[in-house]
Amino acid sequence: MSSTLPTSPSRSVPPWYRQFWPWFLITLLLSSVTFSLIYLTLSIRYFDGSVPEDYYRDGLAINAQLKKQQHAATLGLAAQLRIDATTGDVMVRLAGEERPETLHLRLIFPSDGDRDRELLLRHTRDNHYVGVLDRNLRYRRYLQLQPQAGNDAAWRLTGEATFPLDTSVHLTPGL
Repeated sequence: MSSTLPTSPSRSVPPWYRQFWPWFLITLLLSSVTFSLIYLTLSIRYFDGSVPEDYYRDGLAINAQLKKQQHAATLGLAAQLRIDATTGDVMVRLAGEERPETLHLRLIFPSDGDRDRELLLRHTRDNHYVGVLDRNLRYRRYLQLQPQAGNDAAWRLTGEATFPLDTSVHLTPGL
């Protein structure tokens, strides 16, 4: 007596490269690697440098900056800044007790340190100072005027302006 077992119809399994799920998983992995490389390239190429390396030391030095501005207030200093958009001439009229031979003007771009400008202004007569920019300014800038470059200046006047502008900017001893 021969017993035969019922046989089930054989299902053939296609090879892996003809199935959906392996290709789906490979596509997910490749897309994440591709996007990661794109973002890495963009972050290296367009580094904005908005946070200084010595931010902690700069934060601790805020009291020294406040003292400079208080000293400018006790001297009664204020300034009017005018920039000729055509010629790039920078003219400053300084009001107050002090008359240094030169003034140092910093034009600080808010988010990109590479766009900052520094300019030396020379005393011409009475309380007038003159300097020349090499190219015209655009966009908003923070302005700092002090008797010498660097952090060793005795006083500082500050202001803010959006360039190009047709009017004068007032610089005062304040943040």
